[in-house]
Amino acid sequence: MSKYEAKEQLFQNEKAIGLRAGKYEAVILPELGGNLISFRDVESDYKFLREPLEGQMDDFKAQPGIYGIPVLYPPNRYEDGEFPWRGQVYHLPVNEAATGNHLHGFLHTSKWTVEQFGTTASESYVTVTVKVDEYHEMYQYLPFKFTVKLKYTLSEYGLAQHLFVINEGQNEMPCLFAFHTAINAPFATGSVASDYKVKATIGERWQMSDRMLPTGQYQPLSKEEKQMQGEGVYPFFTSLDNHYTAKPQNGRNVMELTDTKLGVTLVYDVGTSYKQWMIWNNGAKEGFFCPEPQINLVNAPKSSLSAEEIGLFSLQPGEVWEETARLYVK
Repeated sequence: MSKYEAKEQLFQNEKAIGLRAGKYEAVILPELGGNLISFRDVESDYKFLREPLEGQMDDFKAQPGIYGIPVLYPPNRYEDGEFPWRGQVYHLPVNEAATGNHLHGFLHTSKWTVEQFGTTASESYVTVTVKVDEYHEMYQYLPFKFTVKLKYTLSEYGLAQHLFVINEGQNEMPCLFAFHTAINAPFATGSVASDYKVKATIGERWQMSDRMLPTGQYQPLSKEEKQMQGEGVYPFFTSLDNHYTAKPQNGRNVMELTDTKLGVTLVYDVGTSYKQWMIWNNGAKEGFFCPEPQINLVNAPKSSLSAEEIGLFSLQPGEVWEETARLYVK
């Protein structure tokens, strides 16, 4: 049997593309948000991403942002659903009653199309796309025409992600993306959450209002957050729903999760276009947490800070933006 495989399959009765490369396996659900729902080392029995277990697909469909690798556009919260952009104010639906904000956009619930899948001599791969135009649900709120391509490649070097965006409209568009990546802690059978330490290239912590919107000010980091910058810290040391600037170290923007019992580290290298990190740990409940690479500050279109500082990126007609990330073990 070949070491590499890419095939159509079912994941709990949903259409999926499965990839295999040696000891690694991955599964993507194109029609359910283009979500890369599973990444495993089957030899070591490591499950790196939070997957819906048998019987949990209804919960996944109700809360698609906290399983696998959901794609967010525009990511995070927008005050009152308002999205000011180049002299216009667009109105997104208020879908978070507790804060009165719009949350997470539309791509993580959109149906994506499989463009291609296959294998080479050294990897397996799949590319999925979503086209936003007047036929897409989001267009009535943000009338920009663009295509997003998402390619996942599995090889001996783990799982690579390539995000590609092209502005196909006539107007300058906001280019604001994030991934609400749900990482298991523990990821190894036989380990417990207290065996784990997380490091991340966080910089400053943004002060947030009671509506979970940044005030534009910073807050001092706690002792544990400073440990997250350095030697690592237990991922559930307190309830985290925190927004940080990204501060690349040694040229890289990364989260590292180490199983201290096994001496195994999962590396999530996300690329330096992501100017912000969200760290969310589900109220400090052991099991999984979300280190979320995000281009832009929460509510960025309403911020008075400089566009470069807050990652308020744009694309002119015909322009392309792309970024890569990788999940691997060391």
